[in-house]
Amino acid sequence: MLNMFTPAEIVQNYSLAGKAKAESPAGRLLLSAVMAGFFVACGAAVTNTAAHSITNVSAARIICGLLFPFGLGMIILLGAELFTGNCLITISVLNRETSVWKMLRNWFFVYLGNGIGAVALAAGCVFFGQLDYSDGGLALYTIRVAVSKCAISFPQGIVMGIFCNILVCAGVLCALSAKDTIGRIAGAYIPVAFFVICGFEHSIANMYYIPAGLFAMRSHEYAHLAAAAGVNTEVLTWANFFVRNLIPVTLGNIFGGVIFAFAMWKAKRQ
Repeated sequence: MLNMFTPAEIVQNYSLAGKAKAESPAGRLLLSAVMAGFFVACGAAVTNTAAHSITNVSAARIICGLLFPFGLGMIILLGAELFTGNCLITISVLNRETSVWKMLRNWFFVYLGNGIGAVALAAGCVFFGQLDYSDGGLALYTIRVAVSKCAISFPQGIVMGIFCNILVCAGVLCALSAKDTIGRIAGAYIPVAFFVICGFEHSIANMYYIPAGLFAMRSHEYAHLAAAAGVNTEVLTWANFFVRNLIPVTLGNIFGGVIFAFAMWKAKRQ
């Protein structure tokens, strides 16, 4: 017997899993979502840490792509709840296993919990010294990343969010194609590495990247380093975080996930 499920079996298996996700109690969803947000944020923190002193952009992107995907691997293996992956509950709705209302309820609690986990790690890293690497070089890099993400246009956020979540949802289904641990990690790894290297936008990861930069600017030492490096931090505000990044990227993630879920459901209907 093959050590994997067929594409049609993957879709059917997820349909049942999505039903369970949609009907899960709110408290359980929230707790699992905080865990997932923390794991995604760990991926963001480790990529910033690993890449902050690499001047070659291509090398930095490759390093980030190699490291970030392990966050999704942990989420899948531990059964945590990730908003972007849960856009696949669309499959359960299309199969009439659950309702649109229950899917939206899941998204609300999971999005909230993901944000709590990601922002909590951002605050911990900034206020308890994790950004002190390279005499504050990591803090400066963190601020630069946050500035660049707050400077994108609304349409760019939507389109980059669409591309990102097509790959994230592909990673979730590829992971579920395997029947062993290594296969599941490998399935999730490659699509997520692709989106990270390409620089596509992930709403939950950005709940670490941008708040970490905003928190860092509250430190006089870190803010001075940014000013000395000529970083224009005027765009780095909480308003821009929400309006210019989080809202369009979240919408793009939803569109990408729903489009991909529909395509898989339609192509693999039995």
